[in-house]
Amino acid sequence: MSNPAAGLPVGRSLFYLIVAGVAWGTAGAAASLIFRVSDLGPLALSFWRCVGGLVLLLAALVLRPRRTPAPESRRRRLLRILGTGVGLTVFQSAYFAAVEATGLAVGTVVTLGAGPVLIAVGARLTMGERLGGGGLAAVVGALAGLAVLVLGGDGGTVRPTGVALALLSAAGYAGITLLTRWLGRDGGGSDALATSAWAFGIGALGLLPMAAAEGLVPHTADAAQVVWLLVYVAAVPTALAYALYFAGAAVVRAATVSVIMLLEPVSAAVIAVAVLREQLTAATVVGTLLLLTAVAGLAVAETRSASNARRRAAVPA
Repeated sequence: MSNPAAGLPVGRSLFYLIVAGVAWGTAGAAASLIFRVSDLGPLALSFWRCVGGLVLLLAALVLRPRRTPAPESRRRRLLRILGTGVGLTVFQSAYFAAVEATGLAVGTVVTLGAGPVLIAVGARLTMGERLGGGGLAAVVGALAGLAVLVLGGDGGTVRPTGVALALLSAAGYAGITLLTRWLGRDGGGSDALATSAWAFGIGALGLLPMAAAEGLVPHTADAAQVVWLLVYVAAVPTALAYALYFAGAAVVRAATVSVIMLLEPVSAAVIAVAVLREQLTAATVVGTLLLLTAVAGLAVAETRSASNARRRAAVPA
């Protein structure tokens, strides 16, 4: 069950995506703790997240064994680097702006809810990928679970500007996922570490002006805690998670990737209850169960699809 271009088994790719989604969810808890003990703003935090992730990935690239890169034209390489970098910048900055304009609940549900829809439509139009009846049901269930999970605790205030920014953020996320999958179908963009490093470099440059205006250096009475939290954010939900994400997204169908990434709000909700001592609500339980069911269903469907494709390929013409 391997993608012939990327050389990575589908099962391992799904595992990478699940780990990435869970790791992304921990970033919210770490950010919440940073905001509690310092005056660092969201754009500045996102900037330092990109810078820290870039430094760690560059170190990993230097230390890993030398390998011969897959042949790739200059045009494709430029498309991969600029596409992922610009998409990451738009995704993160527009999301933070949407949260500021219309609130966390509405900004999150619009961004993460529109993402799977845009990706499913884009994958169908550009690569001919079909969800099928079961896949469509899983996407609908995932969106319902997301809405219950996020809006169940706080209805938020819907503002047109915030919704537009959230849709822009979803478009950036969809662009990254579709580009990664499209390049991965025929072997392009297979170096996940290098792709992530370039993306963070471009993202840091794009975020620098806004982060500088917000304030790059935090004022805090607990500098050690802020530094350790920033290191964690850079290492786990950034360098590790994005490297795993780009590796897995090159193999798995784009719509499946988008739904698995909805594990981010699930892990964030679990951490909020278990670590930050927030109240466990019925919406948290129902939304989490719906999302987990959808993710499990799509993972099984993806594995079966890869297995069937392998059997067809093994049959002599």
